[in-house]
Amino acid sequence: MKIQESAENYLESILMISERKGEVRSIDIVNELEFSKPSVSIAMKNLRENGYILVDKDGYITLTEKGMVIAEKMYERHKLFSRLFVSLGVDAKTAAKDACRVEHILSDETFAAIKKYITEQGLI
Repeated sequence: MKIQESAENYLESILMISERKGEVRSIDIVNELEFSKPSVSIAMKNLRENGYILVDKDGYITLTEKGMVIAEKMYERHKLFSRLFVSLGVDAKTAAKDACRVEHILSDETFAAIKKYITEQGLI
């Protein structure tokens, strides 16, 4: 099932924040993505209703198995492209920003081929 790029970004951000902090609340996502509180609130409601996240009574957000699959996929792509772009001489901030764009548009087949090539060539 294909979900919107914005939902992929939210799921990836939840994973990244949880790895850094251990716990995730909506305010952490607001701060991470620099979006408004109402925008994040609406997105969390949609992700919850579609089975990608769980929100407990204290407002802590966790990824469901379905959400984790997408978050890990996006995060793997993000890390690979960030490292690749930095290895090509792009500054880290620009590399991360560009990786965030590229990670969403490639098919699984193309990403797998790029990952295999980069790994086999020892490029990163």
